[in-house]
Amino acid sequence: MKMSTILKAAVRHVFKVFQTPDTKKGGSMQKTSNQCNQPNLQISSAITKAYSVLLLAGIMLGCAALLAAQVEAQESAQSAAASDPRRDMIKALGASSPHPSLGVEARVFDRLVGTWDCDYSFHLDDGSVRHSKGELLLGWILDGRAVQDIFITYPANGEKERRIGTTVRFFDTALKQWRVVFVAPQGNYLVNVQGGLEGDRIVLRGVDIDGAPIRWSFNDVKPDSFVWRGEKSRDGGKTWKMEEEHHMKRRAG
Repeated sequence: MKMSTILKAAVRHVFKVFQTPDTKKGGSMQKTSNQCNQPNLQISSAITKAYSVLLLAGIMLGCAALLAAQVEAQESAQSAAASDPRRDMIKALGASSPHPSLGVEARVFDRLVGTWDCDYSFHLDDGSVRHSKGELLLGWILDGRAVQDIFITYPANGEKERRIGTTVRFFDTALKQWRVVFVAPQGNYLVNVQGGLEGDRIVLRGVDIDGAPIRWSFNDVKPDSFVWRGEKSRDGGKTWKMEEEHHMKRRAG
């Protein structure tokens, strides 16, 4: 409740206390008795009204002090967060839109900017598929000259921490391709791929940490969904085995 509302209500109550008339009815003997008792009644009424005023004043002062403390705490927290130099890099990193120099190439990944709910599936060597849930956050960085995402997998099966990795992409104007680096510190994993649009898909190729060719692709891209696939070849690219297939749904709002 706003402080002004509290004060207005209290003031109205004080005026009501003072403006309440003392109405007495009866015959002449009752009137005489009332007149005799009038000084005592007036003193009692004055004490009651004074007590009400002091009580209301105490309540208002208490509310004012509590409100002032809350406002001061909020302002201090906001000021500390805004002035924390450890967050300056994070604030400077993000960009709201692609840099104009990217031209039509910006559209390749700009349509994926946002937050996505993920149904991850990992195809194991024994033919089984392991599923997990998570989210993907994707946006522009470095004044809109690069795109970064964060892959998050929620803890499951007794895990205490989420798994997290990040991808940074930029369009190499000399190679005319998107160059991509993916880092997952928890698995000591770092890989480079590059590529771009191939038909209606985004296809990125590179070499995994074990030396085998890999192919990452964004498929069936729609405004509210897409499918990410990770494939690996054990015969120099002649055949490919699906290792990962992640279904993404755009989070509303």
